[in-house]
Amino acid sequence: MIEYKLDKADWGGAEKFDQLLIDIRRRAPEFAKQHFVSDDIVQRFKEMGIYRSFVPKAYGGDERSPMDFLLAIEEIAKADGSAGWVASFGVCESYLGGLPMKTLEKIWQNPDDIFAGAMFPIQPAKVVDGGYLLNGRWKWASGCMSADRIGVGIKTDAANALPSMVVLDADQVTIDTNTWDMQGMSGSGSFDVVVDNVIGSPDYTFLRGGKLTPEGSFFKFPTLCIAGQVLAVTSLGIARAAMDIVINKAAARSSATGAPNIGDRVYVQLEMAKAEAKIQSSRLFFYNSIERAWDILERGKELDAETVNMMRLSNTHLTRECAEATRTAYHLSGMEAAENDSHLARCFRDVHMPTQHAFMGEFTYQNAGAILFGKKPFPGHLPSWVTVEPTIAKQPNLSLA
Repeated sequence: MIEYKLDKADWGGAEKFDQLLIDIRRRAPEFAKQHFVSDDIVQRFKEMGIYRSFVPKAYGGDERSPMDFLLAIEEIAKADGSAGWVASFGVCESYLGGLPMKTLEKIWQNPDDIFAGAMFPIQPAKVVDGGYLLNGRWKWASGCMSADRIGVGIKTDAANALPSMVVLDADQVTIDTNTWDMQGMSGSGSFDVVVDNVIGSPDYTFLRGGKLTPEGSFFKFPTLCIAGQVLAVTSLGIARAAMDIVINKAAARSSATGAPNIGDRVYVQLEMAKAEAKIQSSRLFFYNSIERAWDILERGKELDAETVNMMRLSNTHLTRECAEATRTAYHLSGMEAAENDSHLARCFRDVHMPTQHAFMGEFTYQNAGAILFGKKPFPGHLPSWVTVEPTIAKQPNLSLA
C-alpha cells in the first residue's frame, strides 16, 4: 500500500512539532480575530525550517523535495487553515528562483528570510534611471506581517508587457491592515500592500512563471504547479480536521434526547464513508502525481505535458473534493457547528477559500481535457517550454483471448 506520511522527526523533532500544532489549534481564534497569524508562531515556522525548505544546502538551506514540504503543510493546516496558508509560503523559492543568481546569493545569506507575494492587480511601472518607478496598491499579500521581503506585480514596456514581480524590502512597503476581511482564511494576513514612489531594481525583478535560475530538481519543477499544490494541500489538512471533529464528537458523548449517538446513525455512517473516500482517493492522486514528476526530475529528465497536466488536475480535484467532504462533516454536526468560534465552522469557511482561487477554476478542467485530446491548453496551464503531443488514435482491442 502506498502511504504518504510525514516524518516529524525531520522537522526539529516530533515532540516539538506536535506542541506547535497544539499551540496553533488553541490560538486559532486569536489569528482569526486579528486577521493574521501571530509573529511568534511564524518565527517557530522559521526555526523548524519551513522558509528554508527549498534553499540549496550550499547556502544553508534544507533542499527538500516538494513531497516533504507539502506533507508538513498538510499537518499544520489540520491545526488551522490560516496557519497552513501562511506556512505554505515556504515555497517562496519558486518565486525568488527567477531572480539573477547574484541576487539570490545576497538573499540566501539569510536562508530563513520570509517572502510574501502580492502579484495582483498588476500595476504599470515606469522605467527610470536605476529601475522601475513603483506606485500602487496590491491585494492578497498573504503572510506579509512577518515578511522580510514583499513582491509586487508589474508590467513594463521594457519587459515586453509580460507580468513581472519586483522584490522589495518590507520597510519599503506599507501594509494596509484594514483590508483583509474575508469569509475564509481570515487569519492569513492577506492584506493589501501599498508602494509610494519606490524604485525597484531590475536585479530584484523576475518574470512570474518563467524558468528559474539555480540548478537542481526543485528549480525545474513548474512554478505554477507548486503554487497550486500548496493551496490544495491546505484544503486537505482542513478537510481531515473537519472529519476528525465529527468522529471525535461521536466518541465523546451520546445524544441528550436519547436518540442514537451520531456515530450510530446509518445516514451519518454512509455520508462520512463517502466523504472519507473523496479525501483518500484525491489525496493519493495528488501525491502520486507529484511523486511521478519528482522522480522524472531526479533522474535528470524533462517533464512532459501529461505529467504536468496531471499535477494541475490533481490540485483542482483535491481542492474540490476536500471542500465537499468538509461540507458533509459540517452539515452532519448540527447547530454547534454553526457557532462562529467553533473549529468546524472555521474549517467550513476556510476550505472554500482555495476553491475561489484562479488555479482551481473550471479552466483547469477545460485545459486538462484539451491535453487529453492532444490539443493545446490556454496559456499558463503548462510551462512555455512543455509542448503537447498530438493524440494518436488507438485501435480498440476486440480480442476475447
